Amino acid sequence: MKDLRWKKLSSHYLHKGPWATLRSDRCEMPDGRIVEDYYVLEYPNWVNAVAITDDNKILMVQQYRHAAEIVSIELPGGVIEAGESPEAGLKRELLEETGYQFDDFELLCVTYANPSTANNYTSCYLARGGRKVQDQSLDEHEELIVETFTIDEVKQLLAENKIAQALHCTGLFYAFEKLKS
Repeated sequence: MKDLRWKKLSSHYLHKGPWATLRSDRCEMPDGRIVEDYYVLEYPNWVNAVAITDDNKILMVQQYRHAAEIVSIELPGGVIEAGESPEAGLKRELLEETGYQFDDFELLCVTYANPSTANNYTSCYLARGGRKVQDQSLDEHEELIVETFTIDEVKQLLAENKIAQALHCTGLFYAFEKLKS
């Protein structure tokens, strides 16, 4: 099978920020052609969960997403901190965002939002048996509303195209397939 990977010849940063970094790579394609400026967005890796409480409800959060200018219904989750495993990051994010503690985690999938321009991935888990143990502990620019839904209600939200975050839809579809078996 032909190797389709490109060789990175050089790289330089155009912008380094806390949430996103932009670099320009000079690459060589397998047939020798040179790509002079291939722009790559560097983001930290993310984690989220289809988080099912001990009374069999799915936790979802609503929050404003400025880039798209929408209020989005999403799975709880966030950035995996440096040196943190995806599961540890997920435990922390679930507790911070929802106040729920989970101890039962199963990796559902690892997906890339846009591997043509962004280098990060999202690990999506199925978390079960969550129980409320504290109030939210949100970051400075976070404002989230936590809601609980039945599995059928979340399926209806998907059917009505009311969950806009593609990575979260993907995780939900994997979870629903897993829960059928």
